[in-house]
Amino acid sequence: MKLIVTLFAALALAASAHGDALAAPSSDSQARSAQAKTKAAKAKAAAKAKSTNAKSSKVRSTAAKAAPVVAAGAAAASVVDTDNEHVNFLEWQPVREFIDGMVAQHGFERAALEALFGQVRYIDTAVQLVKPAPPGKPKNWQAYSARFIEPIRIRAGVRFWEANAEALKRAEAAYGVPAEIIVGIIGIETIYGRDTGRFRVLDSLTTLAFAYPDSPNQAARQAFFRDELANTLVLARERGYDPFSLLGSFAGAVGLPQFMPSNILKYGVDFDNDGRVDLRGSSVDAIGSVANFLIQHGWNPEHRGPTAYAADVSPTRAWESLLGLGLEATLKPEALRAAGVVTSTPLPAENLYGLIDLQNGAEPTEYWVANDNFYAITKYNRSYFYAMSVVDLGRAVRAARPE
Repeated sequence: MKLIVTLFAALALAASAHGDALAAPSSDSQARSAQAKTKAAKAKAAAKAKSTNAKSSKVRSTAAKAAPVVAAGAAAASVVDTDNEHVNFLEWQPVREFIDGMVAQHGFERAALEALFGQVRYIDTAVQLVKPAPPGKPKNWQAYSARFIEPIRIRAGVRFWEANAEALKRAEAAYGVPAEIIVGIIGIETIYGRDTGRFRVLDSLTTLAFAYPDSPNQAARQAFFRDELANTLVLARERGYDPFSLLGSFAGAVGLPQFMPSNILKYGVDFDNDGRVDLRGSSVDAIGSVANFLIQHGWNPEHRGPTAYAADVSPTRAWESLLGLGLEATLKPEALRAAGVVTSTPLPAENLYGLIDLQNGAEPTEYWVANDNFYAITKYNRSYFYAMSVVDLGRAVRAARPE
C-alpha cells in the first residue's frame, strides 16, 4: 500500500487532461440486503470478463479538471464494506485495456496502476443493487413518499438546519436556492450524513465498470462507470492521497450530497473556505455544492414561490399529450389551460411549466404543474418522485423548526 500511495503522490506532478462526465448521485441504504449471492455472481462475472480477452474494447476515460476534491481523512477513519473475496482484475482483458488508456491519455505509470488494481475487490452488492426492478410492479407515489417524509428524517433535518443555519442562509444569498430545498436533498440522499456509504469507491466503480450485469443499457452504463473510475484515479493523483481511502455508496457516490467523482470536480465548492472540498466531513461544503449543482442545472432564483402546483385534469384527456415531454419546462400557462389542466392557484404568466403525473398504484394519480426549478431538482435524480420528495421533505422540516 505504501508503494501505491508514494507512486500516486509522485504522479501529482504529471500532465493532466481536461474533461467531464455526467453522473447522478445515489445512496447505499439498501446495500446490506444484496450480499447473499456473492460467490456465484463473482464467478460468473470473472468468467464473462475472461471471455472477452480476444476482443478489443475502446477505453472511454474522462480526465478531470484540476480542482480541489474530497479530503480523504474522514473517509479513511470509517468502517469499510468489502463484501467479497479478492478478485484479480488484472486477469481481465478490459481492465488491462483500461490501464493502457490511462497510461496513454493521462500519463499514469503502468506499475502504479497494476499495483492498484491488484488490490481492488469485486463488490457483488453493487452488481445486485444496479439490476433493474422486476417488471410489472405499479408505481406508487404515496408508498415512495412515506419512506422519506417521516418523523425520524424530519427531526434529523431540523437538527441539521439549526446546526447549519448560517451556511444555509449564505448559500441562499449566493446561489438563490432556498434552504429548504438544500435540506430536502441532503435529507433524501443520506439522512444528513448518517448514511454516506461504506464502500471503497475504487472497488465499486471497478466492479460496475467491468462487471455490470446484463441489461439493455449495459454498454452505456459500463462506459459511464469507466469514466467515473478514470476521474477517481485522476483525483487521487492530483490530491496525493491513497485512492482506496475514498469511501462512498455502492455506486461510487460520495459524501452528504452523494456526488459522483466527476460532479465533485464540476460542482464541488469549498464553502467553508478551508482550502479543500470535503463533501464527506464538511456539511458546509455539502450545502454550497448542492446549491451550486442546482444553479448550474437550471435553478432560477427569480422564480419565487412553489416549484409545483397541484392540478386537476379534464375528462376530455386532451392533456395526455402533455405528459412525458422530458425533464424541461416548455409549456405556457395558456397551453395547459387549453388542454384542460387547471391549477389550484394561478400560474405566473411569464414562466414555463410542465405537467407531471405521480402514479399511486390502484389509487388515483396525482397531477402537478411544475416549473423549471422543479426540473432542476430532477437533474440531481431523474425522477418526479425524487424531486417531489425533496420539496415535501424540505417543507416538512421547515414547518417543524422552532419558531
